[in-house]
Amino acid sequence: MVMNDKKLQVSAIKNGTVIDHIPASGLFKVIKILGLDKLEKQITFGTNLESKRLGLKAIIKLADIFFLDDDINKISLIAPDAKLNIIKDYKVVEKKIVEVPDTITGIAKCGNPKCITNHEGIKSRFTVVNKKQVAIKCHYCEKITDSAHMEIF
Repeated sequence: MVMNDKKLQVSAIKNGTVIDHIPASGLFKVIKILGLDKLEKQITFGTNLESKRLGLKAIIKLADIFFLDDDINKISLIAPDAKLNIIKDYKVVEKKIVEVPDTITGIAKCGNPKCITNHEGIKSRFTVVNKKQVAIKCHYCEKITDSAHMEIF
């Protein structure tokens, strides 16, 4: 068998965002919660890429897309170690480290079917109890939900 050093390269984006260091298992969750499957912009993603920190990682490149803080908070719930690179004129002009905030408001659903937020039109509110393994505690019913069971809007 002959080995060669050829690698497939993805074209650079002129303006947009690159989300790097997404756990490979979280790629499609990030795509779903950000609504990327509904966009008509250029999106490139790769998964199961080698990573020294994560073992396997995923990456998403989005042309002409920039995120608001609420979207970055959503990313943090799935990929707490993600990095965002902001690209302008083919150059990285800003690097953002995604951080799980201390509180989450209005972007996740409480997993308790009897919680008032699921029946009364009250905006959900959570305290983050674990930032590394991402777990949140409902302000109203105190149910703790881990990232595997989290439903994000």
